[in-house]
Amino acid sequence: MTPPAVPAITLRNGLKLPTIGLGTWKISSHEASNQVYQAIKDGYRLFDCACDYGNESEVGAGIARAISEGLVTRSDLFVTSKLWCTYHRREHVEPALRRTLHDLGLDYVDLYLVHFPIALKHVPMDQRYPPEWSFEVGGPVVPDNVPYQETWQAMECLYDKGLAKNIGISNMPGALIYDVLSYARVRPAVLQIELHPYLAREQLVALAHSEGIAVTAYSSFGETSYRELGSAPTGPEFTPLLNHDVVAAIAAGYDKTPAQVLLRWAVDRGCAIIPKSSRPERMRQNLDIFDFALTDDEVQRISALDRNLRFNDPANYAMRAIWAS
Repeated sequence: MTPPAVPAITLRNGLKLPTIGLGTWKISSHEASNQVYQAIKDGYRLFDCACDYGNESEVGAGIARAISEGLVTRSDLFVTSKLWCTYHRREHVEPALRRTLHDLGLDYVDLYLVHFPIALKHVPMDQRYPPEWSFEVGGPVVPDNVPYQETWQAMECLYDKGLAKNIGISNMPGALIYDVLSYARVRPAVLQIELHPYLAREQLVALAHSEGIAVTAYSSFGETSYRELGSAPTGPEFTPLLNHDVVAAIAAGYDKTPAQVLLRWAVDRGCAIIPKSSRPERMRQNLDIFDFALTDDEVQRISALDRNLRFNDPANYAMRAIWAS
């Protein structure tokens, strides 16, 4: 079967960001290699990774297998990774990326993001890797007062050296984006944010696009990835997005699933998407969203579900209230 053609977003340096990719958060290390390999066979070319996910070596093994079998070349793929919060000091930024490159088995990443605008006390790699949030296992989160400008300037050096073909930002509010743009020599290519109809973020998406920053949406299905973490609402008053009548009715009109409509909603707003699934049939379904498009009215009907409901909030698990108002 021929993989479906996937459109791309052109970044400011001319490189192409596939509109859909595979998110690797919460893919277990014993499954990651096979899932990435199968995803490449199915037509995925964008892979969203991170040091914090704890599976970059296995993701790299899946990529290496696909390349060795001639399914793709390295230049066919777009690989994203992220700088973790404990590596924000200038001297730790490049070693962090080089560890990621070693684990992925790559010479460069196509995009390197600052995972959160949160600096934490450095944890040496020989002490614990990935370090996660706490300075000591089971201990408190310990902040480190590193100016974001210091981190960004170190990221620019990675770009200069060709270790990262693009650099970008993630989980960042608008005021801080304007601040980064005030001193950036290399402007952010991509903003990655939680984005779904319960958190539509119309102003933030518009801000990014107006500044030539592409947007990648994660958690497109809403609360599904957060139930086991205890950060999703429960009870009869909460309707999961995949079960919402508005989404279901629009899906029925196109003979698509609610999941496909949620993905298409983000794409029709000009965003890239990185859904994760461990089921092969769902992975293929997620790719099958380019034979229809929502009308403007349908996009607005789905956007009207917005409740400013955020599932990934460091205030709840890391005591860092970056979205406080």
